[in-house]
Amino acid sequence: MKLIRYGEPGKEKTGVIINDKKFDTSSFGEDYSETFFDTDGLDRLSDFIEDNMLPEIEDNVRLGSPLARPSKLICIGLNYIDHAKETNATPSTEPVIFMKATTAIVGPNDDIIIPKNSVKTDWEVELAVVIGKKASYVSEADAMDYVAGYVLHNDVSEREFQIERGGTWDKGKGCDTFAPLGPFFATKDEIADPHNLRLWLKVNGKTMQDGNTSNFIFNLRHLISYTSQFMTLLPGDIISTGTPAGVALGMKPPVYLKPGDVVELGIDGLGEARQELKAYK
Repeated sequence: MKLIRYGEPGKEKTGVIINDKKFDTSSFGEDYSETFFDTDGLDRLSDFIEDNMLPEIEDNVRLGSPLARPSKLICIGLNYIDHAKETNATPSTEPVIFMKATTAIVGPNDDIIIPKNSVKTDWEVELAVVIGKKASYVSEADAMDYVAGYVLHNDVSEREFQIERGGTWDKGKGCDTFAPLGPFFATKDEIADPHNLRLWLKVNGKTMQDGNTSNFIFNLRHLISYTSQFMTLLPGDIISTGTPAGVALGMKPPVYLKPGDVVELGIDGLGEARQELKAYK
């Protein structure tokens, strides 16, 4: 299944995509939240869809994040060798974990707001994994059993805040609008091999990133197992798995995003998104 949420920000309704058409599932009566995933929501929703006539949604409707705000949005840094090299970072012997504020989550085509005093706002196309059931101290052998599905993520980053102002990376990662998700959430069965997906990103029509998840340093089994050693993963939690080369930080000289720029991105099987940059007001 492909799940969507649509409508005004903060008032999104639930839906699905079937044969490239959008249908409303709000009469199902549940948001796509932690409780939904924790109570076999995907199976129950599938049965509901089979048993009910669903109203079709207009094509031009605004899409929100396909998932209700999760308990955690966990990110993995420097998980592609080419990206580590372009940023002059030594590839880590263990995954780099940081957190992204869930208040940063927006829809796939919503504007990205350049933060106040920002001059180094950057882009990062990423594959994000959605956890389907409570996970703690999971083995690598069992890790994929905990996956509900996948979603496209732009891990927008403010490099000065992240790197030059001391402390952790989090303050350059969690600004409002810095986590566009979607256009849809795809259940695990929709993606034959998450370790062989092309992911790409363009700025103003120019291709900046063109990579493949086959180039992960740490694969999904390892990331899920490793992360679960340090925190309990709850249903609906998101792990964003890193970005390939081609970010502004790696350019010589860097050319960061400015108001009016347009970012487009996509991943095989997970759709495409488009975001316009706007100045903070």
